[in-house]
Amino acid sequence: MYLLSRIFLFLTKSADQRDRERDDAYLAEATDIYDLEYRMKKLDQRSFKRQPSWMSS
Repeated sequence: MYLLSRIFLFLTKSADQRDRERDDAYLAEATDIYDLEYRMKKLDQRSFKRQPSWMSS
């Protein structure tokens, strides 16, 4: 039953929600403020790369 509820939750969440939760968990693993800043910068760079080419002008 637990597995079915997890599958249902996975299917009902949008891709943006899953990405946000994954990013939040990644940031929560930071060991200090410098690590947190590094991780935030890394996520910002990744999100910049994900934009379509016509948006980067």
